[in-house]
Amino acid sequence: MTETIDKEAVPLLQVRGLTKYFGSFAANNGIDLTIAPGEIHALLGENGAGKSTLVKMLFGVLQPSAGEIVWTGKPQTVTSPGHARSLGIGMVFQHFSLFEALTVAENIALSLDPKIPLAKIAEEAAALSRAYGLPLDPSSHVADLSVGERQRIEIVRALLQNPKLIILDEPTSVLTPQEADKLFETLFKLKAEGRSVLYISHRLEEVQRICDRATVLRHGKVTGACDPRQETPASLARMMVGSEVAAVHRADANALGATLVDVRRLNVPARTPFAVTLKDVSLRVRAGEVLAIAGVAGNGQGELFDALSGEYPVADAETIRMRDKPVGRLGINGRRMLGAGFVPEERHGHAAVSDMSLSDNLLLSRSQSDRTAFLAGGFASVIRHETIRSAAKRICDMMDVRKSGDDPAAASLSGGNLQKFIIGRELDRQPSILIVNQPTWGVDAGAASRIRQALIDLARSGSAVVVISQDLDEIFEVANNIAVISEGRLSQPFPAGELTLEKIGLLMGGIHDSTHGGETAHAH
Repeated sequence: MTETIDKEAVPLLQVRGLTKYFGSFAANNGIDLTIAPGEIHALLGENGAGKSTLVKMLFGVLQPSAGEIVWTGKPQTVTSPGHARSLGIGMVFQHFSLFEALTVAENIALSLDPKIPLAKIAEEAAALSRAYGLPLDPSSHVADLSVGERQRIEIVRALLQNPKLIILDEPTSVLTPQEADKLFETLFKLKAEGRSVLYISHRLEEVQRICDRATVLRHGKVTGACDPRQETPASLARMMVGSEVAAVHRADANALGATLVDVRRLNVPARTPFAVTLKDVSLRVRAGEVLAIAGVAGNGQGELFDALSGEYPVADAETIRMRDKPVGRLGINGRRMLGAGFVPEERHGHAAVSDMSLSDNLLLSRSQSDRTAFLAGGFASVIRHETIRSAAKRICDMMDVRKSGDDPAAASLSGGNLQKFIIGRELDRQPSILIVNQPTWGVDAGAASRIRQALIDLARSGSAVVVISQDLDEIFEVANNIAVISEGRLSQPFPAGELTLEKIGLLMGGIHDSTHGGETAHAH
């Protein structure tokens, strides 16, 4: 049964003409938005559309340049996050703000009145977590918890302040399908109590499933509003990007060639108290193959990427072989010289130097042998700046990178556009091996489609591609074979056509029994 929003009720939140300038750039330009009591309202838009700027103004992190925020019928100047919380606005950010060495209760206490005894906070948090189906042990240390449990802390922390509106930013990006279902049950319970939710997500099937209304932003302006239950994911994506989103086409059966990546019984001890130990990891990737590695964040994905990329070489050279050569002890540059390319998860500071131009970032990422095209002269080489800038332009054109100038700083690009440049930078080398961690993290539908197709096309050309991703839609879209990482262990690979969302979710949750025809998830 479709519920209707009471148009006569006083809106919980109204935004009128909200505008935010950064210099001469309007990140938000005359935004109008209305959220009713007891409504789950989606906020949709491409990367750089202005969603983050808008919710930061609602939560008091930023101040608007013009326009007004009306809360329960009264205009408000939201001066700070503390003021927002006192009004009844709570927010759960995409990137959690938790201290791993503290307990659940201690983390929750940091955002509450310091006069409240810790024992009382622990008691109330436990009761609230039970009431909303978000089980938590207040005495647990955050370092020992899964990412899904950490998200529960953030939600319980917000709920303890008794909010009327909760803003959720990409809340399911770190959850298994089963954990996402539990979250949706919690949101429906909040809605039934008359609370409202502002829900930001790139997962359009979720928006269709749980949201009453959706507001779409593009280039800082509202370009539409709709009942998402009356739309399709394709029509919602079209509203977001202003045109059809290209479908991703995967070859039904690539002709696989020689093994290009061969990892045998890789064991890597945790480097820090909060890192994950890799245990007996084996994998093989052949020319023409996309192997996707699924898993909930924090199960060893970063550690596996570091070992494969050479950022942290391993003791036994033979443990990792690329193009039939032992590379375990080689660093990144040595592996790049064998034709490998790497894209880490973190865009800023890891994949790119934020304050440097795109062309300088391109030069930095090239191996010694690759750089010769950009250098003139012998020992005292001179950098060919025009050649580098031309290459950077070629990459931007190939990946449709939207930028503010000819060769801007990496920091000036939106997250999705910088990710397209970083992926394109590696593809421009035509690597025989490409290892990518979270290729479309926080990227809109149009950019994600372009990136995924580029990975598939690289494999079709005869390269071996490893995609580490938490996005199951992405994994099923690009992969020939899928393995699952859980608590530092990697399952055997399964042909993509043999796995269901339910099966993969169980593996992601650490269920390693005979669910899959008697094979264990630790078989190699």
